[in-house]
Amino acid sequence: MTQGFFQIGLTLVILVAIVPFLGSYMAKVYQKQRTFLDPIFNPLERAIYVLSGVRYQQNMTGWQYIRAILLSNLVMFILVYLIFILQGILPLNPVNLAAPSWDLALHTAISFVTNTNQQHYSGETTFSYASQVLALGFLMFTSAATGLAVAIAFIRGLSGREIGNFYVDLTRSITRILLPISLIGAIILVALGVPETIQEPAIATTLEGVPQAIARGPVAHFEIIKELGENGGGFFGINSAHPFENPHGLTNLIETLTMVCIPASLIYTYGIMTGNKKQGWLIFGMVFIIYVILITISAIGEFQGNPIVNNIINQQAPNLEGKEVRFGWAQTALWAVTTTGTMCGAVNGMHDSLMPPGGFSTLFNMFLQIVWGGQGTGTAYLFVFLILTVFLTGLMVGRTPEFLGRKIEKKEIVLASVILLVHPIMILIPGAITMAFPDTVGYPDVIGLAGITNPGFHGVSQVIYEYTSAAANNGSGFEGLNDNTLWWNLTASISLLGGRYIPLIALVLLADNMYRKQPVPETPGTLRTDTPLFTGVTAGIILILGALTFLPVLVLGPIAEGLNLH
Repeated sequence: MTQGFFQIGLTLVILVAIVPFLGSYMAKVYQKQRTFLDPIFNPLERAIYVLSGVRYQQNMTGWQYIRAILLSNLVMFILVYLIFILQGILPLNPVNLAAPSWDLALHTAISFVTNTNQQHYSGETTFSYASQVLALGFLMFTSAATGLAVAIAFIRGLSGREIGNFYVDLTRSITRILLPISLIGAIILVALGVPETIQEPAIATTLEGVPQAIARGPVAHFEIIKELGENGGGFFGINSAHPFENPHGLTNLIETLTMVCIPASLIYTYGIMTGNKKQGWLIFGMVFIIYVILITISAIGEFQGNPIVNNIINQQAPNLEGKEVRFGWAQTALWAVTTTGTMCGAVNGMHDSLMPPGGFSTLFNMFLQIVWGGQGTGTAYLFVFLILTVFLTGLMVGRTPEFLGRKIEKKEIVLASVILLVHPIMILIPGAITMAFPDTVGYPDVIGLAGITNPGFHGVSQVIYEYTSAAANNGSGFEGLNDNTLWWNLTASISLLGGRYIPLIALVLLADNMYRKQPVPETPGTLRTDTPLFTGVTAGIILILGALTFLPVLVLGPIAEGLNLH
């Protein structure tokens, strides 16, 4: 037990050490200050702007920024969908894989363009190297960069500056942040044993004398952007539990830190860009504490194991079902909370096999979306909660709410409410419809319940988890669900689109509104938002709203399952 918690603690200490360095660097990138990479990327970026015709010196209005997001994402979606459909005739297809069904191709393209990477397929048996690298790998960069661009536009608007130019923010996010770290990370992973090849699967002879095909491919560069961009879609079906994606403890440590470093550091970036590092550290501390609490809950649950199994063997033993023994209970619990907190979705163990405390923590993470949240968007959601806290506390003391020197009025609260309400709508309504239909013979591809493979309370969690993962743009799942059907592909796609683009539109409009407001001078009666008291109130509001909204499904799922086991 001591060793397991020491491993978790060491990972957290390294994360805290990374945050000020990466956060400061990202602040320089987005404020167009000089960095050590300028001599390399300045000419490259100018060439990109010239070839694409982008007016990189021109700032956009809110609606121009939104149109740029939607248009670019639509073009990328069409391109990737065509690659999937034409997979059978494209090169880099060493085992001649046929094109996937239209609905699976649709769901996968939507899933990756929304930075969700929810997989209703097994990568090595469904998509060719061309589809994995040219389509999925391409979207791993652009979808993550889209989220970062929105977060930075939101921070600019909150601090009273123009929201910027989407294409410039997208380009700089890729060239200055995602690409350099991915290049270095891929080289390190190759050195540590992760394959990077376009050769066909290797053929081995088993002990029984039977030939066996061992899937491989250009994995290393795919794996690093999968974690860094909070993408999560694995090259192989079992994701980062596969030894070719995650061979040992050192790669596991690197991939865990890679997964969480950008969203954690973005809070520090916010503190620099708003000129209030104190508030940045307070917010970071609040999120970090919630993160540690959820890790502790999950880790204790996995260490204590399954009480039914413990009674059979007459001793306490950790829950190792669905886990890789090279990682064990501690690293699996840490990864599970990190991947659902960052909205990455990659897994190094099967979440369906987690004990109820782990199921509770992973679901709760995706319900809140701020520990640490999606790539860029999670940071923005966090500040939406700050705005809501300012509004509520302002009502308590009878003052007009103000945040960063600007009044919070009806329009801002309406947009903030839209951002927070879309999420439960995209989870609870399709989840209720799915569970309302009984199994119907003759309609296995339509009726959702035909895919549920777990009985009782765990089956409820399995359904809710799938839609939560889609709406939160996470991508992980309680695997075992028979989700590659017309019903699941289409309904999950609706949750993917609604959970991604409705909040993005509202975030940009909210940022644009805040920028256009006249600043209000600070007075002795102004509510300060950079105090421990205000930060504590914010944490309480976040937890209360999460509990009130999703408590019924938590009670019917992991909480009831935990009580039943004991």
